[in-house]
Amino acid sequence: MPYSNHKHLWNTERKLIELSILRVFLAAAEEKNFSSAAKRLHLSQSAVSQNIQAMEKVYGVDLFIRHGRAVELSEVGLAILPMARDVLRAARLLDDGFQEINHQVGGELLIGCSTSAGKYLLPVLLSTFQRDYPAVHPRVKVMGREGIYERLLNQNIPIGVSSKYFEHRELESMPLFEDHIYLIVPANHPWASYGKATPEDLLDQRIIMREETSGTCEAVMQGLKGFGITPDRLNTTMELGNPEAIEMAVERGVGIAFVSEMVAARGLAFGRVKKVELQGLDLKRTVYIARHISHPLTRAQTLFWEFARSQREKLNTEIWGSLVNFEGIVSFA
Repeated sequence: MPYSNHKHLWNTERKLIELSILRVFLAAAEEKNFSSAAKRLHLSQSAVSQNIQAMEKVYGVDLFIRHGRAVELSEVGLAILPMARDVLRAARLLDDGFQEINHQVGGELLIGCSTSAGKYLLPVLLSTFQRDYPAVHPRVKVMGREGIYERLLNQNIPIGVSSKYFEHRELESMPLFEDHIYLIVPANHPWASYGKATPEDLLDQRIIMREETSGTCEAVMQGLKGFGITPDRLNTTMELGNPEAIEMAVERGVGIAFVSEMVAARGLAFGRVKKVELQGLDLKRTVYIARHISHPLTRAQTLFWEFARSQREKLNTEIWGSLVNFEGIVSFA
């Protein structure tokens, strides 16, 4: 394995560093954990540790401060991190150039994603893209909206998908699809048979909410604000950061909740939860795809950006419908 064989990685006389060791350093710096970096690189944890130690030994520096299993960059590590990124970015562009000469498109396609609907939709979009470009290796990294924003600005990720429009002169955002937010209740809830309620009716209900910083929570509270309903007036019985966990909690009768249509789709199809319309309230949000205008995209990244733009209409109709429609499964069962 090339990562663990230091004799092949290093020229100790000239102190030249190879790209493979830089990838290990970058992964460890971004994950802040050697075990997570190892999983990302498909290496053993010991291989990551050995390569970091070898790098530190050759240059006589400490790149990381160890805190048990967690690590953080030292002052030296912070100083070389942007240079390591620049070197690896240049290497990717060089590789991309050679592939383009040979009429090939390949390499890693890293996308940051902060929306629950995006986690469902992106794999479908990427698999369709891969049919034309099988040598491309997508990697979707789930994080919060602020994480997407910061990493795009720092050029740590080339493309991000978020329910927030980033207003910054260095970022370009375009609408990707519309995400509808449903109010769901347990199948045996009094509202289940009628399927309608008023926003004021929410005040007497136990509600399971996403964290305040989530796009779903933001869209819900913005909509309820028009009816004079503020967070302190709601009986929030539980707050969960995972939308699938919220849907499961509703199934078990813990409370009612607002979730993405895509998160609710399976439970609705099998009758485990019911959708309730709130009179005068149509909750939806636009999900955007964004990039840094100064970040040089590889051929694969550029093609995916254009592909996403061309697929917008299908995303909002055919593809979305195929992901939320379980009627065939229900009738078969």
